[in-house]
Amino acid sequence: MTNESIVSVLPESDQPLKIALVGSSGGHLAHLLVLKSWWEKHDRFWVTFNMPDSHDLLESERCEWAHYPTTRNIPNLVRNMGLALRVLRSERPDVIVSTGAAVAFPFFVLGRMMGIKTVFIEVYDRIDHASLTARLCAPLASSFLVQWEDQLVFHPKAELIGRLM
Repeated sequence: MTNESIVSVLPESDQPLKIALVGSSGGHLAHLLVLKSWWEKHDRFWVTFNMPDSHDLLESERCEWAHYPTTRNIPNLVRNMGLALRVLRSERPDVIVSTGAAVAFPFFVLGRMMGIKTVFIEVYDRIDHASLTARLCAPLASSFLVQWEDQLVFHPKAELIGRLM
């Protein structure tokens, strides 16, 4: 599947959408950046970590800085839940798109409660087991996308989109 056909499975509208792009820095952020041909024509904002790569890659983008680390860090999960509540209330996005990691979970929980569409894309390096964030976000996702056929074993209800990178 080409990158253009991959973005064809993402939400579209006659009018520009407001998109929340939520992901950790590093590889998770890189996966979201690959979708530029889709998100560049929409009103968007990013939620990621305040790290050097995020600053460099998102220099001209609107960003909200999530609390790090998130993996199994309960205090930062609570902080990020507060961030998600504040951001989602003020921004009112049409859709939340995430590749993980844990920063996605609070946005998916509150997004679901607020009736916001949520799209989760499992990262390509998780071929032998599902990521914790994917397992948490799958029941909350409006659309759940995987990049490898092998990932369907762990996510049988997912849609196979092919590799982003």
